[in-house]
Amino acid sequence: MDDSSHREREHFFGAAKLVAGLTVLSRILGMVRDMAIWALGASRATDAFWTAFTVPNLFRRLFGEGALSAAFVPVFTEIAEAEGWQKARLVLANAAGLLAIILAGIVVLVELGLLVGLLFIQAWDWSLLLQLTMIVLPFMLTVCLLALGSAALNCKGHFAYPAFAPILLNIFLIAGAYSAHVLLSGAEWEGLFVLSLAVVLAGVVQLLGVIWLLRRVGLAATPSIRPILQAVRRIARLTLPMMVPLGILQFSAFFDRIYAWIMSATPDAPSFSLFGLSIAKPLDDGVVTCLYAANRLYQFPMGILAISLATAVFPLFSRYAARGDIAGLRESTNRSLRLSLFMGVPAGVGLILLAYPAATLICRHGNFQPADANRTASILQMYCLGMWAYFCSHILLRAFFSQKDTSTPLRISCLMAAVNMLMVLVLVFTPLKSRAIGLATAVTASANVVLLTWVLRRRWGRIGFRRISVSLLRTLVATVCMAVTVLAVLQYLPPAARQLAAQWGVYWADSAILVLASIPAGGMAFLLAAAALRCEELRELRGIIGGRTSTDDDAKNKI
Repeated sequence: MDDSSHREREHFFGAAKLVAGLTVLSRILGMVRDMAIWALGASRATDAFWTAFTVPNLFRRLFGEGALSAAFVPVFTEIAEAEGWQKARLVLANAAGLLAIILAGIVVLVELGLLVGLLFIQAWDWSLLLQLTMIVLPFMLTVCLLALGSAALNCKGHFAYPAFAPILLNIFLIAGAYSAHVLLSGAEWEGLFVLSLAVVLAGVVQLLGVIWLLRRVGLAATPSIRPILQAVRRIARLTLPMMVPLGILQFSAFFDRIYAWIMSATPDAPSFSLFGLSIAKPLDDGVVTCLYAANRLYQFPMGILAISLATAVFPLFSRYAARGDIAGLRESTNRSLRLSLFMGVPAGVGLILLAYPAATLICRHGNFQPADANRTASILQMYCLGMWAYFCSHILLRAFFSQKDTSTPLRISCLMAAVNMLMVLVLVFTPLKSRAIGLATAVTASANVVLLTWVLRRRWGRIGFRRISVSLLRTLVATVCMAVTVLAVLQYLPPAARQLAAQWGVYWADSAILVLASIPAGGMAFLLAAAALRCEELRELRGIIGGRTSTDDDAKNKI
């Protein structure tokens, strides 16, 4: 590997530091945002808001960060490499123009459908759900265009604003939650309408920011519809075959909340009829809010660590693939997987151990009751069983997408989505209840990673299983040391923590003490054990955090 290629690789791995730093800020503000909204409680009304908010996010994952992004980045990178950034700029303008037209049409059609639904629906909860969905739906248009512009900036090597954009959304929603609590005196319904309007306004500001930055870096051009460039046709040919299977895949995540909403018992509808039999609904009111809370808690370390790394290396993967450098692509994928396991395994175990104090500390405020916090924690533990898989899947998907192979991972993901929905349909009627949704997600995510890795192994030949296995074994030993330390803190500290909480008169202080004591103690135990075991990934992370990366010699990196 020559010096220029090495420097290029290290630049993109080093960019993970910047992305992670901004993502930490975004996640912290996101947690503040959610705490402010959760203070409204876990009720049928708040369930309606979180379900409505899922709709534009469904389209964001499908268009902005799903099929289109997966097809756009490799083609855009290839055009920039072969024909220059001026040509790439025109490709971006053409893709943005066509995307805007398509999304605007979808927004109009869905809004009309929701309006018709309001004319026939009498139930207050379903009426509220449709109204909130109508308000937040335009966010779909702005966030998808934001994702497209952010992908172009990442290919150019600019990662700051794409990582900063979610911070803007958090700021607007914090302001909306403040208005709901202070200006509206905590009025639940009015507060939810204010929050929905804040979502749309944030989307507009985010989009204006990415347009401004694209102009600064020379990638902005007036969106065009005609003529459709050949590169955009290639993007479309890669995108269209993915739309149906990816739609099924994204619907699986959407299905979890919709199904939980339908299966929640309310005074007006405590049961449902099936083949003439009356069956009690298995889930309690407020379950969608608890599911969202658990989802946000387990995604906190993912956003800081997994997504930061995957976002930084995707353009690098695409460059290696465009050049036909399979050795470089294979080495970078191996390195990324080892880092993902090194971060994902302890993150999952740590959150399982701290689920109850963490959920109490973060969620139990205002009208969010202790029973809701306990329910959130139990769902969170199920989700965290698959934490290692969530980390690795981001890397594996980008390894496939960089080679313009979108069909293989999507076929596997669609199979797993079907399994996930079947598990959820059945298991919510078992004693697991709402925990079944977290367990189904963890099981199918783990199976998905195993199948993706198997396909890559057959395609690339040796991909470094021995290095990954040795690294994983060391990570597991270090994680055991971390777990023992955290369990010791949770065993011996609670009496003193409860006493202090009683003295201070703050009900969540004992949970705060347990979390704030366990995280540094467990983290230090893990890092010391990793250092003693000479985990190569610890050196990698130190290099990224310190603004430098290791200089692996070629012989050592042979796989």
